[in-house]
Amino acid sequence: MADVMSMEDLHATAARLNVDLDSLDLDSIRLPAGETFGIISDDEDLKKEEDFEFEEGFGNIIVVDNLPVVPKEKFDKLEGVVRKIYSQIGVIKEDGLWMPTDPDTQKTLGYCFIEFNTPQEAELAKEKTHGYKLDRSHIFSVNMFDDIEKFLKVPEQWAPPESKPYTPGENLQKWLMDEKARDQFVIRAGTDTEVLWNDARQSKPELVYKRSYWTESFVQWSPLGTYLATVHRQGAAVWGGATTFNRLMRYQHSQVKLIDFSPGERFLVTYSSQEPSNPRDTHRVVINIFDVRSGKLMRDFKGSADEFAIGGTGGVSGVSWPVFRWGGGREDKYFARIGKNAVSVYETETFGLIDKKSIKVENVVDFSWSPTDSILALFVPELGGGNQPARVSLVQIPSKVELRQKNLFSVSDCKIYWQSNGEYLAVKVDRYTKTKKSTYTGFELFRIKERDIPIEVLELENKNDKIIAFAWEPKGHRFAVIHGDNPRPDVSFYSMRSGTNTGRVSKLATLKGKQANALFWSPGGRFIILAGLKGFNGQLEFYNVDELETMAQAEHFMATDVEWDPTGRYCVTAVTSVHEMENGFNVWSFNGKLLYRILKDHFFQFLWRPRPPSFLTAEKEEEIAKNLKKYSKKYEAEDQDVSMLLSEQDREKRKMLKEEWARWIGEWKRLHEEEKLERQELRDGEVSDEDEEYEAKEVEVEELLDVSEEVISFD
Repeated sequence: MADVMSMEDLHATAARLNVDLDSLDLDSIRLPAGETFGIISDDEDLKKEEDFEFEEGFGNIIVVDNLPVVPKEKFDKLEGVVRKIYSQIGVIKEDGLWMPTDPDTQKTLGYCFIEFNTPQEAELAKEKTHGYKLDRSHIFSVNMFDDIEKFLKVPEQWAPPESKPYTPGENLQKWLMDEKARDQFVIRAGTDTEVLWNDARQSKPELVYKRSYWTESFVQWSPLGTYLATVHRQGAAVWGGATTFNRLMRYQHSQVKLIDFSPGERFLVTYSSQEPSNPRDTHRVVINIFDVRSGKLMRDFKGSADEFAIGGTGGVSGVSWPVFRWGGGREDKYFARIGKNAVSVYETETFGLIDKKSIKVENVVDFSWSPTDSILALFVPELGGGNQPARVSLVQIPSKVELRQKNLFSVSDCKIYWQSNGEYLAVKVDRYTKTKKSTYTGFELFRIKERDIPIEVLELENKNDKIIAFAWEPKGHRFAVIHGDNPRPDVSFYSMRSGTNTGRVSKLATLKGKQANALFWSPGGRFIILAGLKGFNGQLEFYNVDELETMAQAEHFMATDVEWDPTGRYCVTAVTSVHEMENGFNVWSFNGKLLYRILKDHFFQFLWRPRPPSFLTAEKEEEIAKNLKKYSKKYEAEDQDVSMLLSEQDREKRKMLKEEWARWIGEWKRLHEEEKLERQELRDGEVSDEDEEYEAKEVEVEELLDVSEEVISFD
């Protein structure tokens, strides 16, 4: 870079060299070719290539074929009919309808071009009017303008596709064979996304893969942990592998906002919504279902947000998510959505409705699949001011046979909770009192696997207690309830088995006055965390339900999330960016011991990598549990080796610190000795390095702080 000179320096240098600056023609000066002498040109930024984004294609234009061929006199009438049909679907641009004519006959050519405001409106127009019957002789054939070029490139003669040699891909389950039997997790903080091992023995995580700007909104593991999905403006993508996380497939869906995997990872559902051209209209929704492995679009659903706004627990733009819920276990046989007075169940063989029609259910407001079987639980509220009771129905799919029905009276609200094995179903029912001024809560408990599906009613000892949280024990027969109106509610545990009577519900224990508003069972059952999130500032109680005893109490201030690892060995509590302070996560053992803590600014997400179900039979797992001491010797020895290694590392670290301190002291003493003569000279020949040569004296100093005058009266 050239040195910068002031104008004064420039004039002084010119005077010294006898150069008259006024007589110089600066435009005549030419530098040698390719030489800039470090001077940046003002036009340098114009030479840089900029990545301008141009809108390619004509995605908002459709071609409508098979129109009537009419003379010039009937041209306006035909144009008016076409405009009337398509203006009901979207906004046609000014001069956006063009109907070519034959210059010789002055008749139309039987097709027209229509330009809409948005590509979404054009897509909808194609979907709604392709095959539209104008009259007996004219059935519309509608195509996107961008597709015309593709059709023109179809070769006249068929040629077999080029076959590529098979190259085996990476084992996507290799991470499950970790020698230390560790689990992985993904975190998002700032612009970085990281996949890490949870190395609890070393009391720290181990980095597997890190990437900046990996996603534009969030990441999501597939249900069995095979894939990690990322979300982008152009669509979604899935990644996998042991350490490299290569991109395996992309799914094109512009402006995608939400995604959802099927339980068996065969399909991926993507969702987007588009602002309407007319403010009075609702958002246009597009939902695509892709085959995960091939990336093929299997089925799409389009319509207004109102059509997808029924049911669900959360979403965007008024649409409940997930719109489609998967049934049939991990075989991914069926998916369903709720509509007005109907539940539409689709099968994945053809992606069409079962029996080509929906299940008609008047005023149905909610449904839920069994986690393991093709059984739907439906809820219908009261009608006619209570003359027609509310009801919960169990429907077998695909036969659509009603397996069980329970009528419910004076119902205010209803929530459905399936146990993870599909053995039990709990229906939380909020009922009105006789005065209709307040409500109380009870539970209807269905035993799904038993003959005729018996139902048992459970009411709390205090009917007026508010239910704050409910949770089934995974793979077990117990459930927990937080209830009460006090700032410190109670927590009760129940079992669907009563001693030797396996067909009756019984209460195990009630814990009084707990700072808890959320329940988190270990995936293996037995252990539960009673968490006080939000208003309770992160209070945690680790509880053993087998022994009915508290293992530990702790606090993670301002904690927003609690996540068990898939094995139930470890648990994470996190403070995400909803709070500005203390962002990060803590890793705990199952019994409440804090193992390590990681702080991360702008912390957005923590997700454990799910594990697929074990291949071991229930009998084999039971055998391992009985002989656990025999198997555990190996791991206890490994833990001891790691502990000794850590102790040795700590000793080495302390030894290094001590040696470093000794070196520093030695260096200080050496410098002190070298400067001795210099100090002696500064002190006029006095040698005063020893403490004994100093005399300590106490000196009293009086200091006047303030003076004030006050007139005192003697009266």
